[in-house]
Amino acid sequence: MNMHKPTTAFDRDYLAIADHGLIGNLHTAALVSIDGSVESYCIPHFDSPSVFARILDKNKGGHFSISPTVPFTTKQNYYPSSNVLQTKFMNEGGVVSITDFLPRQPALPPVTKKPLLPWLIRRVEVIRGAVPLLMECAPAFNYARSKHTTAIVASESPESTTKAIFQSDALTLDLRYVPESTTATIAAPVINLDLLDLSQKGHLGLGVQAEMTLEEGQCVTFVLRTPPAPNSAPSLDDPVLTKALFKLVPAIPLIFVLFSGTSKFVADRDQQVLERLDPPIVIRRILERICSQKCPCSQAPHFRTHRCHCGKSHFQSSRFVMTSWQIPSLSDSSTEFIGGTRNWDYRASWIRDSSFTLYALIRLGFTKEADAYMEFIFERLRNKNPDGSLQIMYTIHGGKDLEELELTHLDGHKGSKPVRQHRQWRRGSSSVGHLWRAVCVLHLSCCFCYRVDFSGWIVFTSDKRRAFLATLVLQLTSKQPQFGKPLSYDTWLLVRDLVDYVVANLHLPDLSIWEVRNKKRHFTYSKVMLWVAIDRGLRLADKRSLPCPHRNQWLAARDSLYEEIMNKAFDKELKIFGQSYEDTNVLDSAVLIMPLVFFIQPSDPRFVNTLRQILKTPERGGLTANNLVFRYDVSKSDDGVGGEEGTFCLCTLWCVEALTRAGEYDQPMLRRAVSMFEDFLLYLNHVGLCTEEISEAGEGLGNAVQGFTHVTLISAAYNLSRTMEKTHKF
Repeated sequence: MNMHKPTTAFDRDYLAIADHGLIGNLHTAALVSIDGSVESYCIPHFDSPSVFARILDKNKGGHFSISPTVPFTTKQNYYPSSNVLQTKFMNEGGVVSITDFLPRQPALPPVTKKPLLPWLIRRVEVIRGAVPLLMECAPAFNYARSKHTTAIVASESPESTTKAIFQSDALTLDLRYVPESTTATIAAPVINLDLLDLSQKGHLGLGVQAEMTLEEGQCVTFVLRTPPAPNSAPSLDDPVLTKALFKLVPAIPLIFVLFSGTSKFVADRDQQVLERLDPPIVIRRILERICSQKCPCSQAPHFRTHRCHCGKSHFQSSRFVMTSWQIPSLSDSSTEFIGGTRNWDYRASWIRDSSFTLYALIRLGFTKEADAYMEFIFERLRNKNPDGSLQIMYTIHGGKDLEELELTHLDGHKGSKPVRQHRQWRRGSSSVGHLWRAVCVLHLSCCFCYRVDFSGWIVFTSDKRRAFLATLVLQLTSKQPQFGKPLSYDTWLLVRDLVDYVVANLHLPDLSIWEVRNKKRHFTYSKVMLWVAIDRGLRLADKRSLPCPHRNQWLAARDSLYEEIMNKAFDKELKIFGQSYEDTNVLDSAVLIMPLVFFIQPSDPRFVNTLRQILKTPERGGLTANNLVFRYDVSKSDDGVGGEEGTFCLCTLWCVEALTRAGEYDQPMLRRAVSMFEDFLLYLNHVGLCTEEISEAGEGLGNAVQGFTHVTLISAAYNLSRTMEKTHKF
């Protein structure tokens, strides 16, 4: 283990992107570094402006750190079957544990559900010896653009401690703490907050700090929260809520704190009522009860069907899906190449990615969440743009207005600029809004295919007859209620209109899945997904005997498009499928999707030759290095962005699944799939989470934690396991 030297805000450098754990509450999330610093945190939503963004600017990005002031080694892990993160600091003199989490709403009926608390909880406990610690809380509001004031004041209750209040023009936070002792012979620690001036580092307001030495048996819980408005605290004295609370207690500190203060709280099973308590008192009472409970992980609310003995990749991926199932990534503008310009913000909802997400949710047993996301998609279909199109992406709340901004005042991770807020479609010639409002603006430089390409994904999820998405299909078409709602007639009309739109526009060029920023082309991936959209529409109509007045046009378009792809996307000299009709000699790993969406048999010589070429090293004309796959060769395929990038985790996992499917007929390919999958697992970080890309040196790059990678990992793991069992090869 590497020994970490103690640091402060004045000398702390960047940590690697992969050196972070994730906590979340389904509304927002935070990244916590292995040295105990909250490096990324947006309040109150995933796409809200940040208050901590040290991962993007080590000086002025903002942070909330708790770490020893003596050299230490560190370990980080999750509590079983939870999103509660534990970071341990070890030294010859002692061991300290920090438990981090964001409280989630309890799983209650709608009539009793209470508002989510935007609280960040950090519990510090010394479990051996004595450890000197330094706590620094230095928020930087609105991506470090807004000034704030800071005050250290006494709390409302005489039993409570002081608190720090940070107030900006749009957001107020307060930091409170609860010192306590777990043994009768040791007094609770004394904590004193002091102001922290980081103006020389570029901060626009003061932070606070506290130096403390805790010994075994002493602990302190810090609570950073958005204070409730006066008289807005929920009432907590109803028996239904009490029963639900104690049902959740065995799930470990998933809910150390559920509710805001100045309210009634039923703390004991015998209905003892604590009247109008200050939040720290409530925290202490809940801690006392929860910490005395055992943790039978089988009772954890969202893992009733997934016990701790689940495989590592399955379990770690399910943790991510549980935390955030609507956005491709939680971080914004983490670099794809150190010092490079490929820095994007993925905190939005891509309709394109819906089938990946839905497949993972269903496969892991999250049927209610899958239902909710499907309804989110159909709501977008009910609110199409005037030209009948969808947008390639929406805000996480379903909004259509997205604007890209470059935050030039931020340094970027390890100097990687520009830092971008939101995604890469600016207002004007490449705007999401303008592009999708009318067919007459299809010439604008953005991805037309997405209005049809991701339509393929939407309709793709409706196919009940294909094994790959069998469970997803049940989501829409099955009469079995455990798989979700059956497809209604009104919803079918929405899907039917979308397929009509695909058929009418399938011959137009686009900028494809990788969102290139230069010329439009007839990309192979895009054309395949257009075929998928039509094919799944036809299958759904046949399976459910739904009215399809344009069936003949759909059939003709589907078959014609298939022949077109086979003739125009296939390079007859190289015997491979190329990136586009215009560049058949250029490889693109997006074509690995072909057998996954049942466009082509995985044993077809055309696809097998393409797969074998992709598996070669870049020096030999392929896209694979160290068993990891690049999207395409940036030196051969101009994407209008420039710069270099690492291997793309999504593409590696697509390759695993393509090898798996081909391996049913060719045993060496199945062995290669196993090898590639096992190698990929080595690049998961210390708590089993994935980044977007991996550098040549094995460093995690790009957005973290990335949803696209995790949901594809689930698919690859499931299908590889199933194929191995079916073929009895291992």
